[in-house]
Amino acid sequence: MPLNLPIFLTWLRVALIPIFVAVFFLPDTALSPRMQNFTAAAIFGLAGFTDWLDGYLARRWRQTSAFGAFLDPVADKLIVAAALILLVQLERTPGWMAMIIIGREIAISALREWMAGLGSRRSVAVAYIGKLKTAAQMIAILLLLFAEPVVPGVGTLMIGNTFMMLAVILTLWSMIYYLRMASHELAGKKIDL
Repeated sequence: MPLNLPIFLTWLRVALIPIFVAVFFLPDTALSPRMQNFTAAAIFGLAGFTDWLDGYLARRWRQTSAFGAFLDPVADKLIVAAALILLVQLERTPGWMAMIIIGREIAISALREWMAGLGSRRSVAVAYIGKLKTAAQMIAILLLLFAEPVVPGVGTLMIGNTFMMLAVILTLWSMIYYLRMASHELAGKKIDL
């Protein structure tokens, strides 16, 4: 396993997950609910930044690796799933939205592994629609974690759930896109199912 700054940043993202979750289980005497929200949003924001930074550095410094390509999306999916489960538990977003997003992540990850086994991983490589989905999802989670009014009468929960609905729509759209790309690739091959 290579050890370089991009890999370290990815591992840091994984290590932040239990800290991120623990913030909401601290007693109010240790951290007020408002500080819990702020701290969790800050940790999630830091994780999002390290996701961008590790990819940027790996490409710029030519330190990409098969292990990094494996670990990076796993780290992303773990922290997003943890955040979504927390948000459902905190009753800040509906459970069905979290289930759609987490279910899609599992399904597309499995599809990518299957296609890689067939030598066709490029047919389900990350597309622009997937990047839009990720952006909407990250904005939604940050706003829902923060859970404080931006301006009087406009709360982040309302805005966050609007972005979450957009993320759900883009989640389903991107899943259909990846399934269609895989089906076009499979149509040209004889596959034992």
